[in-house]
Amino acid sequence: MALRGAEEGAQEENLRRTLEPRKDATLFLAPARVGHRKKMNLKSERRGIHVDQSELLCKKGCGYYGNPAWQGFCSKCWREEYHKARQKQIQEDWELAERLQREEEEAYASSQSTQGAQSLTFSKFEEKKTNEKTRKVTTVKKFFTASSRAGAKKELQESKSPSPSINRQASIETDRVSKEFIEFLKTYHKPGQDIYKQCKLFLDAMNHKRDLSIEEQSECAQDFYQNVAEKLQTRWKVPPEKVEKAMDQIEKYIMTRQYKYVFCPETTDDEKKDLAVQKRIRALHWVTPQMLCVPVNEEIPEVSDMVVKAITDIIEMDSKRVPRDKLACITKCSKHIFNAIKITKNEPASADDFLPTLIYIVLKGNPPRLQSNIQYITRFCNPSRLMTGEDGYYFTNLCCAVAFIEKLDAQSLNLSQEDFDRFMTGQTSPKKQESDSWSPDVCLGVKQMYKNLDLLSQLNERQERIVSEAKKLEKDLIDWTDGVAKEVQDIVEKYPLEIKPKNQALAAIDSENVENDKLPPPLQPQVYAG
Repeated sequence: MALRGAEEGAQEENLRRTLEPRKDATLFLAPARVGHRKKMNLKSERRGIHVDQSELLCKKGCGYYGNPAWQGFCSKCWREEYHKARQKQIQEDWELAERLQREEEEAYASSQSTQGAQSLTFSKFEEKKTNEKTRKVTTVKKFFTASSRAGAKKELQESKSPSPSINRQASIETDRVSKEFIEFLKTYHKPGQDIYKQCKLFLDAMNHKRDLSIEEQSECAQDFYQNVAEKLQTRWKVPPEKVEKAMDQIEKYIMTRQYKYVFCPETTDDEKKDLAVQKRIRALHWVTPQMLCVPVNEEIPEVSDMVVKAITDIIEMDSKRVPRDKLACITKCSKHIFNAIKITKNEPASADDFLPTLIYIVLKGNPPRLQSNIQYITRFCNPSRLMTGEDGYYFTNLCCAVAFIEKLDAQSLNLSQEDFDRFMTGQTSPKKQESDSWSPDVCLGVKQMYKNLDLLSQLNERQERIVSEAKKLEKDLIDWTDGVAKEVQDIVEKYPLEIKPKNQALAAIDSENVENDKLPPPLQPQVYAG
């Protein structure tokens, strides 16, 4: 769904100018040797990933962000291309069915040699004819049928029941989201009631469409988003900002209930892709920030904290159930990256530095189920978020980063193929290259001795740094204790404590206090003579 208002267009143009690289900007990933890099011919000697604005936007030229999962198209253009391809596939299926039927009829007419052969051919013909009719009907109704293997996987998936604790936790979260959704719709009055009915109908329809492929379920969700948004705008005349809030709440309500059915379903190869990406990232553990030209100095404490926060956010994405919440994790991660670059360079961060740093964060964090999360967001997120805004920009860059990691080779890092293969197989690492300068005639014991001396030197430096920090901490604690004691002493001297003797309690006049002999004698009545 695309909201093409004039205000939104202006906002998107400003956002692109701020976030996106210049049209003529080119990003190469290679070792960061500044002095030598200025003298090199970038076109002839430096080869690697290069990203410009045209690669981030939809290749159809509509101005929205594209997505590798949609073959470079935006959500709107991809759906148009998908419908065209599907209609073409339907036509081809009909033509194939008709051609097979003609061939079977010709074969049946020409095979009249013996009675047994005729009976056998006729039975085969009837069987194939029935299969083709069934295939045509299924094609018309569902466009694409799920394979028997997919059906078997689905049955296996339905037979698996999660633990009671997981069910209980999901039920609590679903109830909470339902209450929040109902409270939110109360502010919309009559449109809110209609929205709630539409959502309930959609969820019921999705429960009956579990046998469809995940792509067809995604199409249903995207159609629902578009229809509801159009009704909010045209029928109830809801302002654009309230439409966006309503669509966010609708997505949260729907996908919280559908998450366990549509996230990484066993009918897809998402889990296989997740394992492949994780294995690939583990194999690339040796890649250094210098190889990627990452403008981040992790020795600065503030920068190191930003890197840790960025890794935490990208890992936390897997714990979220709503596509918008997953996108929010990607956005927070990206903003921490921009802050780390800004602190390191002491100047506003450039979009040209963002992608290599994001690649480094992904390599260092190795987020769980990365491909499944990307596919889930692509299939079931409100498409306006992926096509426009900072969420769409950051998500597109994450897809580019994953694609780069999957295709990373020696040329991308400006390494020789021999060194790249040695790093990938674990024979050596970039930090151990100095030991390779030894002559082959040198004794292995000598090499090991120098290696141990180097390690001891590093441990000694770390120990001295720890002792220095410990002494500094001890001094700070002593100074703090002395400061507190001095402040207390000053306050005591300024406001001295005077302890006064305790006053004795006065006895009541009417009480019978025989022990108190200090009371005056009672008055005696005086008698006057008349």
